[in-house]
Amino acid sequence: MSYADAAAKGPKQSPQDAYVRPSFTTSYPTPRAPDVGGNYKDESESTASLIDVDTPHVASVDSNFLDQEVQTTTQADRLEREAAAAAEQQARARENTGKKAKARKAESGLRKNADNPVFIGNAVLVTLLGAGLGFGAYRQHVQGKLSWEAVGLWSGVVGAVGAVDYFVSKWFLQNKYPPK
Repeated sequence: MSYADAAAKGPKQSPQDAYVRPSFTTSYPTPRAPDVGGNYKDESESTASLIDVDTPHVASVDSNFLDQEVQTTTQADRLEREAAAAAEQQARARENTGKKAKARKAESGLRKNADNPVFIGNAVLVTLLGAGLGFGAYRQHVQGKLSWEAVGLWSGVVGAVGAVDYFVSKWFLQNKYPPK
């Protein structure tokens, strides 16, 4: 029980008890704690949650307890966690093999089409466009002229060039230089 609870149950404090008369060290009344008056016993708390020390602590078990594969709940929980971890690991392994196969397929597709002029042209175009835009943006930044308006404008140019390149490359790949 807190002090506030005990104070709330007790009698109300009179104005004389609330302030001490000024002493020779102070010229103003100082507050003091109310007189508690005694201990309060609260019978509302239940003792039902307390452990009975007179009950036996050993429980009887089956005679085949030592022959059981799982003997405790802790052991059962551990086995369940291990089974879940093993299933998750198998799922990850299946996912990784699929990713590796896809990567190998993409890599072999690039190697097969290394002499295709459409692939080479796209690689050169992306490299030159990236280098030119990066250098131009750096020069504008150094001069203090780089603004969000310029960045937005050139981003639109990159999008337009990408769209045109997509359709032109698609036409060349379908008609003149099909991939291997």
